[in-house]
Amino acid sequence: MADTTGREAVAAVWRIESARVVGALARYTGDFALAEDLAQEALAEALVTWPRTGVPRSPAGWLLTVGRRRAIDAFRRRSALDERYAVLARDLGEGGVASGSAPADPARDTGDVLWDPDQIDDDVLALMFTACHPVLSREAGVALTLRVVGGLTSDEIARAFLVPTATVQARITRAKKTLGAAGVPFAVPPVEDRAARLGPVLSVVYLIFTEGSSASSGGELIRLDLASEAQRLARVLTRLVPNEPEVLGLLALLELTAARFPARTGPDGEPVLLEHQDRRRWDRAAIQRGRAALAGAERIGRGLGAYGLQAAIAECHAVAPSVDATDWERVVLLYEALGGLAPSPVVDLNRAVAVSMAAGPAAALPIVDELVATGALSNTHLLPAVRGELLVRLGRVGEGRAELERAARLCGNERERTVLERKLADLG
Repeated sequence: MADTTGREAVAAVWRIESARVVGALARYTGDFALAEDLAQEALAEALVTWPRTGVPRSPAGWLLTVGRRRAIDAFRRRSALDERYAVLARDLGEGGVASGSAPADPARDTGDVLWDPDQIDDDVLALMFTACHPVLSREAGVALTLRVVGGLTSDEIARAFLVPTATVQARITRAKKTLGAAGVPFAVPPVEDRAARLGPVLSVVYLIFTEGSSASSGGELIRLDLASEAQRLARVLTRLVPNEPEVLGLLALLELTAARFPARTGPDGEPVLLEHQDRRRWDRAAIQRGRAALAGAERIGRGLGAYGLQAAIAECHAVAPSVDATDWERVVLLYEALGGLAPSPVVDLNRAVAVSMAAGPAAALPIVDELVATGALSNTHLLPAVRGELLVRLGRVGEGRAELERAARLCGNERERTVLERKLADLG
């Protein structure tokens, strides 16, 4: 097998199986930070071994076997010949691979380890709860989740968020130290605590998708790599926590939003506004998946949460044949419900846009002006962009132009800035 092919195989296996491997190692060692290091050591060994001798029949088992062996070596170095070492050694013996160096012929060695599906689910769920623990900052939680659950490298995460690799590595290192210092156990929270702890997990997945669907900076409007990874994590969560309506609501929101991706950019990558999008290009399969997830959230019978309400808004757009035919009255009601459940300036701004479509710009402008008066969203281009649009529609072109110029100055994404500049040019 060629070196390049072997490395590609390692990368593919790692992306799919890394969460299981890290989760299993964390359960065996009881040490989240150590488990992540052990998994990285196993990955490094696979990058050297597999291109030379071939991919083993059970790649995940091979990685786990090597990782567990490294754990035993670490405990030996620490002279920790205690019950944990005895259990690890016994389990490794049952796996059919003796301790020592990596398998001499991994193509023949299966790395067989008994993978209990229920235990795997618990491991991956515990991994997500740990990586998104409330003691971590949002940036650290995102980096750690993408690393240990998503299987992305530090370089990939750095490219995704346009920060130096050293910054990402520092965040991950600091996050692991924080978890250790806080004594955060590697475990799925008790049932009574699970709903409260689920919020940060969903928030991190949503944040990853948001950055992917509308990049805050750079030359691309959509980061498909980030958005797709967030969708994958959301699907994992629906399998692990199937009876939580907000998990299904989040998946529905991501699917329905991603369904519009094919029509959101033109041939040269320039943004295409909703009213100009060719709805025939929308991904109908994604719309069906999103609507099914939303219906599943509603069937649970505990009411829709913030993500579910946003998914319901996205569904209104997905089923409408055009912007004019959209049920804007329902969209306004849904935004009002969302504002009551999860109030934020962004929700109010989006409600103002919906009100302008349902009742005209004069009805929406007071909502926007109130946001201006409070100083909310003062550092983002979103507020002046919406206010400029409303003023132009009301015939106050000079004021609208000034707002759109301010929006263009504040916009960090090159593609979105181009749209704003085009609007200014159209004003003459």
